[in-house]
Amino acid sequence: MSAEVGQTVLEAVGELLPVLRERAQEAEDARAVPAESVKALEEAGFFKLLQPVRYGGLEADPVTFYRAVRMIASACGSTGWVASVVGVHAWQLALFPSAAQQEVWGEDQATRMSSSYAPTGRAQLTAGGYQLTGRWSFSSGCGHATWVLLGGIVTDADKNPVDFRTFLLPISDYQIDDVWDTVGLRGTGSNDIVVNGAFVPEHRSLGFGDVTKCECPGQEANTAPLYRIPFGSLFSCTITTPIIGMAIGAYDAHVAYQRDRVSTAYLGAKTAEDPFAQVRVARAAGDIDAAWLAIDRNMGELMTHARAGESIPMPLRLRIRRDQVLGTQRAVGAVDLLFENSGGRALKNGTAIQRFWRDVHAGRAHAINDLERALSMFGRGELGLPPAADAML
Repeated sequence: MSAEVGQTVLEAVGELLPVLRERAQEAEDARAVPAESVKALEEAGFFKLLQPVRYGGLEADPVTFYRAVRMIASACGSTGWVASVVGVHAWQLALFPSAAQQEVWGEDQATRMSSSYAPTGRAQLTAGGYQLTGRWSFSSGCGHATWVLLGGIVTDADKNPVDFRTFLLPISDYQIDDVWDTVGLRGTGSNDIVVNGAFVPEHRSLGFGDVTKCECPGQEANTAPLYRIPFGSLFSCTITTPIIGMAIGAYDAHVAYQRDRVSTAYLGAKTAEDPFAQVRVARAAGDIDAAWLAIDRNMGELMTHARAGESIPMPLRLRIRRDQVLGTQRAVGAVDLLFENSGGRALKNGTAIQRFWRDVHAGRAHAINDLERALSMFGRGELGLPPAADAML
């Protein structure tokens, strides 16, 4: 993809920000991103960024995708979250066998997928594929998708675990259970997916081991460097980037508010003249910048290796996970600092700062943001130990 095409998408997304900002409360109230917002992002080319060229996609650099996500989330946290996790699924589908890609995109290249990767269901080996049953939670944006990606542990006839795979199902094979009612990221519509004995053919599944090794069947047809990078690197930053975007939105809202705010606690002085408030703003800005710059640097190095046809070094994979969880921590900490500096009026329903504050904490709760677990992975590597068997790298 040329830089000009990527810039065109970013400019189109930028033009949407005022209306996305206006709809943020609407998304909260409806517990789902408005359909008009998803359609507008589609028309801007956002969902094509990580999609293969052979199916009308742009095969963009991940940083271009993340920049768009960051912008969207700065206007509306829920919309940014849904855009990020739904948008990355085009990349993952490109790793599946070609027959699966054709089923999803053959008739409609704008088809979208949601996901829930925790292996909470049961997948039993059967002739030609798998029999899948279970309930999966937190499928963000599932109301805007007609396919779903579900994680599952495969068992044999004696119910012994033999594999861990991701399964691709059409909407005719699952039901959406509307259970999403939360204090943060309320607009993401992250409802449950229920499957009752659906047959999933072999070509609509992808082994976790293949993904970890960056050796997937879809790479035969999709040869771009984009499809030779680790799932653990790309997906983890797909969760952290919208949180950074939310922190930017909180920062912008806070600074705009503080410029004219008069503090009743300090004899009617303007808050903008308070040196302690100034320090808090500086600290928050520095933490947000650090969170983003680490992702930008790491993705640049990742793609340099991929373009050279090289295996992704384990130290880089570990560093990406380290910086990803620290990026989330820095972004959440920055919003906490800004919220504490905003005064009691920030508590009012409908204000941007309290919504971003709730949203970043909801995003922090995602399993990929387990700080100590990811830092332990990095520490093990630095001390000469191999990654744990369950490490998401």
